Amino acid sequence: MTARIPVVVLAGYLGSGKTTLLNHLLRNDEGRRIGVLVNDFGSINIDAMNVAGQVDIAMSMENGCLCCAVDADGVDPMLERLAYPGAPLDVIVIEASGIAEPRQLVRMVLSSQNPHIEFGGLVEVVDAAEFDDARARHPELDDHVRLADLVVVNKIDRVGEADRDRVIGAVREIADGAVLPAERGRISPGILFDDVEARDFGARQLSFADLEEHDHDHDQHMHAAYESMEFLSDRPLNPSAFLRFLNERSRGVYRIKGPIDFGPSGEDRRFMLHTVGVYAAFEKTRWKGPRATSLVLIGTDLDTEDLTRRLQSCVDPDPDTIDELGILNLARHLEN
Repeated sequence: MTARIPVVVLAGYLGSGKTTLLNHLLRNDEGRRIGVLVNDFGSINIDAMNVAGQVDIAMSMENGCLCCAVDADGVDPMLERLAYPGAPLDVIVIEASGIAEPRQLVRMVLSSQNPHIEFGGLVEVVDAAEFDDARARHPELDDHVRLADLVVVNKIDRVGEADRDRVIGAVREIADGAVLPAERGRISPGILFDDVEARDFGARQLSFADLEEHDHDHDQHMHAAYESMEFLSDRPLNPSAFLRFLNERSRGVYRIKGPIDFGPSGEDRRFMLHTVGVYAAFEKTRWKGPRATSLVLIGTDLDTEDLTRRLQSCVDPDPDTIDELGILNLARHLEN
């Protein structure tokens, strides 16, 4: 089965810096091929104009808010034009309008019938300088922050140190997911997207990165940092124990990926794990090499000792006994 293309929903209120962040990713894509779907509300699609010359494939939805649809019917035709067998893309970003409802957008992606995509996470951008006023004007902002898999606290360069620490602390109190402070939308693509895998695109369309020089000055501005850690085990994991680990969402963990060996409980198959926030999916495949669990965890402010301890506790003490309940629960997360 070919790799699915992750679809990232980029949300935030007007002026929070979504387009600035998107433009930064496009200019500093580190070799990744990014497709963009701009969901702008209004007769003049300014956001689409801002990114039009900088993407590999761009489509604009004018005169309507994407989140107003009741199901994924309006999204699938758009995604089909971006995600298809052999599509020369590594990721798709949906830039939501400033008035979009993130929960609806996430539901649309998750309910999509396109077999070539997977959910890549909800990223909510908030303006550090306007955070207090935005919460007063939009009480639902707290729900958006709580729902997000990653919250980017943008424009921290526009506030003093005391206010910066206070706002970041307030966001971390609300957020269940990872929190990443940033200046002018400068975040590393590595927290959102995997490294480019070897793929034969043939004669490909030129991207902005091919036509223009990168913003070399960006190397002198530290990207908002993220962390990663690995967990390796040559002994099978217990399905029930591992699902409990996933259900107890760890603050700061944004993504987890890699193969898992559930031993006889998993029919001795390889379970490829893909998680973003609380979303988790497994793909069951055959082992092509030595059997072992090899996970990479990516996020912010990771408590590596605690995560390692909890993952080690998932190692099955009695791998010869089939965990039937674990198998049943695992099946709910299996992708077709």
